[in-house]
Amino acid sequence: MKPNFSLPANAGISLKPEYFNDVPQVIVEGLWFEVHAENYLIDGGPRLAALEEIAARYPLSIHGVGASLAGPEPVNKRHLQRLEKLCNNLNVASFSEHLAWSTTDSHYFNNLLPIPLTQQTFDTVVNNVMQIQDALQRTISIENPANYIHLNSDINEAEFLMALSQKTQCSVLLDVNNLFVSAKNVGMQPHKYIDTLDLDVVSEIHIAGHSTDPLQADLLIDSHDSPVAPEVWDLLQYVLQQAGPKPVLIERDSDLPAFSELMLERNIAADLIQHCSMITK
Repeated sequence: MKPNFSLPANAGISLKPEYFNDVPQVIVEGLWFEVHAENYLIDGGPRLAALEEIAARYPLSIHGVGASLAGPEPVNKRHLQRLEKLCNNLNVASFSEHLAWSTTDSHYFNNLLPIPLTQQTFDTVVNNVMQIQDALQRTISIENPANYIHLNSDINEAEFLMALSQKTQCSVLLDVNNLFVSAKNVGMQPHKYIDTLDLDVVSEIHIAGHSTDPLQADLLIDSHDSPVAPEVWDLLQYVLQQAGPKPVLIERDSDLPAFSELMLERNIAADLIQHCSMITK
């Protein structure tokens, strides 16, 4: 089984089709890209062809949002077949999914829904992670969710992820913005959360912008529609100081800035990674 630690310990960008024409103009050492799997589960066409050209030049990470790992049903076999084909055709360096659910009784919800962290949930997620890893023949990385409501659980989220990694050999995608949002919304302690993780199994880190819910001023939304907040940069720096250099992704999904502007944010992350590397040597 292929390990999920192939991305460079440098900064990457979530790649949207709007940026496809910009990529050939850029030569940056250590740059990598990530795309959402569900946008490319197709048999052909210009977007997939453009992505194939980029994947031939840069390391590529695939981020899934539709496997419904914590849902009550096994992962859809047709969906797994399409994921396998995409990962193999693009020779991707990494595949990740969310600790969430989105499907039941053949109904698909356009949201990553929360889960209580119980033994039943753990068993379900373990089975589904193993199913994906067997199909893809690679370890996958599981992302911590952004939390908006508190659910009664038997174990905290960081401990759940560590137990999941130990049981399945999956790695962890630490989304620092999700952690910040969860801290504000449900009272998580972000530094304690990070300290609970075995950072050796964190294969990738995400950072992004967030926004305030228009109807509830004390609720943060993981919206990916703005620059990274200063507090999230601070949390990223804390993680890197503890963990050493890791792949870090700048996520931006809407209100897209110019590619050059997003690269400036990417370069801030790259500088933090490089500084961390100098400290930990």
